[in-house]
Amino acid sequence: NGMALRDGALAFASAVADTDIADGWRDNRVDGGVLIDTVSNEIAVSGLSMPHSPRLHEGQLYFLNSGTGAFCRADLPGGKIDEIAFCPGYARGLAFADDYAIIGLSKPRDDKTFAGLPLDDALAKHKVEPRCGLMVVDLRSGDTVEWVRIDGVVSDLYDVVSLLGIANPMMVGFRTDEIRRIVSIGTPDQAIKVPIE
Repeated sequence: NGMALRDGALAFASAVADTDIADGWRDNRVDGGVLIDTVSNEIAVSGLSMPHSPRLHEGQLYFLNSGTGAFCRADLPGGKIDEIAFCPGYARGLAFADDYAIIGLSKPRDDKTFAGLPLDDALAKHKVEPRCGLMVVDLRSGDTVEWVRIDGVVSDLYDVVSLLGIANPMMVGFRTDEIRRIVSIGTPDQAIKVPIE
């Protein structure tokens, strides 16, 4: 359900369970998750709970152990994990900006996918309700240094992207007229937006 690239090539992938049975991951959500070294085709880390968003940053493999609420770094090749920070929600989506990790958080859905995970106990231990939003974690200390909480109809985030050096980002919706009137010309660093009337 996630992958990490090294020099543009697939290096690691995450899976909720090490099974080839259709829908078999649902029976293994608590501790059946794995990180796979796709170069050696070996399991690099096992015993995870619904891992998501593996990413390589400055030579280190980071990931979200979403079923426990932990933001982690994998100590390879030993297969051990270091928990860096607690995420107060279902963590999915990870990006980096220098020494900071940006993590997406979602509220649990109203189905059984998120029920009965260790995250439930972790939220209760920290005395917090699950939230939707973004958190920024300092990789040096593990402290949450910034956060954005999203309330309203949005309760699920699926990924996070860091747009460094972008002064005025803009989203074009699929259901608006803008998508039919804007064309980008050139490479991303030289794009010229031309309104079409």
